[in-house]
Amino acid sequence: MSFLLKYKNINEKRELPNNEYTIKELLDELELSAQTIVSKQNGELVIEDTVIEEDDEIQLVQIIYGG
Repeated sequence: MSFLLKYKNINEKRELPNNEYTIKELLDELELSAQTIVSKQNGELVIEDTVIEEDDEIQLVQIIYGG
């Protein structure tokens, strides 16, 4: 079981480590903060508790702050 991850220059298929693998677990694995990343699952905005399913496309977008 796998999903497609898109983040910056990453565009790769990744294996799902378990059946309840969440966006939060993915962010933790990549050492990214949910406060600085917007997550999309198959084009729809999702929260970090969302479970990643087989063949999902997960896109992570870095939020840029400015002042």
